[in-house]
Amino acid sequence: MSDTHFTGSGPLYGGVDADEAFERMLDSILESGQRASAMIFTGDLADLGEPAAYQRLRRMVEPVAEKIGARLIWAMGNHDTRSAMREYLRGEEPSEDPVDEVYDVDGLRVVVLDTTVPGHHHGQLDPSQLDWLRGVLSEPAPRGTIIAMHHPPIPVIQPLAQLVELRGQREFADAVRGTDVRSILAGHLHYSSAATCAGIPVSVASSTCYTQDLLAEVDADGVRATRGRDAAQTFNLVHVYDETIVHTVVPAAGGLEVGEPVDSATVVSRLAAAGLVQRD
Repeated sequence: MSDTHFTGSGPLYGGVDADEAFERMLDSILESGQRASAMIFTGDLADLGEPAAYQRLRRMVEPVAEKIGARLIWAMGNHDTRSAMREYLRGEEPSEDPVDEVYDVDGLRVVVLDTTVPGHHHGQLDPSQLDWLRGVLSEPAPRGTIIAMHHPPIPVIQPLAQLVELRGQREFADAVRGTDVRSILAGHLHYSSAATCAGIPVSVASSTCYTQDLLAEVDADGVRATRGRDAAQTFNLVHVYDETIVHTVVPAAGGLEVGEPVDSATVVSRLAAAGLVQRD
């Protein structure tokens, strides 16, 4: 999940109920019976870095993570504040140090990178962070590595967003090229996107609060306007297999049911009739 943009109080930008869409997603996950090894949030957790926003997000997410058996992993976004995020979301001592961390999730290494530049909205990793990353990746993990970061290391397709994209993408690509990194997860764009960086798949999760309208008008010179919308909120499922990683975009709950509903018992019987079992 990414870009929850919780506020201290009241709607986001005067009209977006960031809590409501996010809560619908959490409810859908619980109702599905979905299990997960981890819930990874790729930044912009609070819109203005307010303590109350982090506290409310924590109260909503922690019970869900516990029920589905998921470890919580948080990454910094350009709207977040390092000290407040550490203190009020993670229950740690406040600090302005970058939030660069390593997690072991059943043999899968998850590396969290803090791409934020305090006081600015673009992203960048300084040389010391890249050196740290090279050191972490110098030894392969049993099931490989996933990197979670806010600013994706790919070109943006909205001209105005070039102001806030990740700088130093070539240097980052050089740091991960030839390592055991199997996937890079990011957010920031407020739309789902997929690309590669140094040959590694990049999966960008859209926002849970509001999204970008990628069909906003284009002028005669090919410049696309920028327009947000309170619609099309999604999150991503990440399935890790021995030979591949599958990234799947999941819309917020809603819509009319169509086609034949097939319950779980019928799924099992039909697979068995075909000589198959559900893939782990």
